[in-house]
Amino acid sequence: MPIDKSRRPKIVLTPEMTIGGGGGDLVAPPSSLNRTTVIKVGDKEIEINPDNVNVVKELGHGAYGIVELIQHQPSGINLAVKKIRASNLQDENRLLRDMDVLVKSRGCPNIVEFYGAIFWESDVYLFMEIMDSSLDKFYKLAYALVPDATTEIAIPEPVIGRIAGSVVSALHYLYTLKVIHRDVKPSNILINRTGVVKLCDFGISGYLVNSMAKTNEAGCKPYMAPERLRPRPQGYDIKSDVWSLGLTLFEIATGAFPYPHGNLFEQLKSIFQDPPPKLPPNRYSADFEDFIVKCLEKEYQNRPNYTQLLDLQFIRTYADADISEFAKKVLDSSPESCASAASTPTITPNNTTSSSSSSNGSTTTTSPTSAVPT
Repeated sequence: MPIDKSRRPKIVLTPEMTIGGGGGDLVAPPSSLNRTTVIKVGDKEIEINPDNVNVVKELGHGAYGIVELIQHQPSGINLAVKKIRASNLQDENRLLRDMDVLVKSRGCPNIVEFYGAIFWESDVYLFMEIMDSSLDKFYKLAYALVPDATTEIAIPEPVIGRIAGSVVSALHYLYTLKVIHRDVKPSNILINRTGVVKLCDFGISGYLVNSMAKTNEAGCKPYMAPERLRPRPQGYDIKSDVWSLGLTLFEIATGAFPYPHGNLFEQLKSIFQDPPPKLPPNRYSADFEDFIVKCLEKEYQNRPNYTQLLDLQFIRTYADADISEFAKKVLDSSPESCASAASTPTITPNNTTSSSSSSNGSTTTTSPTSAVPT
């Protein structure tokens, strides 16, 4: 006899529902069951359930789940939804961490906005805002516009500076929550055509104890700091994310990842034995060069923390830079990759734009995107 899926109950998760847990309050399903939940998108409240949304396209996928662009049929609003199957304890813990950070970060302008979630047929659906591109996709589009990247700068320094400031601000906000991201890389940084930059994907984030992370969760090894790559790491702090940020900025500034591809042994050998990467001479300002040098200091004790980074001249110079014109030019160069290529209408909330993962990582992404799983 066929199963009537419409009769299966859905557990509704809203951003206000938390329970106490070790290392911080964790979000958890409430005891009540329901088919629907009400979420607020911009200034509009909508009732949402799996029966009143259509999948427009897949935005990204990875070992952790998939991200889809969906349309809420009654309102025409488009959303990004991360669909995760919590099939084992590790997946469940990762899901709870991801949701926990999203809930606690509501209102942070540099962290992707979370609207709400439901649980249905063993899958958890996290509803989030749509951004136009992940940074790994964006910088490749930018380089495709430059005839010769060896003589021309594909991404102007003010754009990189604004991206850097946005990410550092997001990481600093997480630090105030005693959270470390642990997976900073281009595919986990999002941008839209108004020039807004946001951090996403908190599934392997961790809680700090006495400012140190005690667990060695998996992440994207090419972007890991040296102290995390040692055989028996003794604990590390938020400065490991500073290293990852330095590699990310170096990659978008040069168009290439600085370490050997495909061979983890050769990469580790290069990280530990070779001098840290430096920007090509005479292409960027001394302030940017200094920023990269400080981020890619091998001894983590000598790297700056977030407060110190925010006080560096490179960040201060471009804190208010308007990068919307450049972002729009790059995104419009490949409209099929962006939100405006979709044919369905949408309401655009809170600095997100739409009308309808990563190099060296495990995630495949297309844009528009939101928090793409890895």
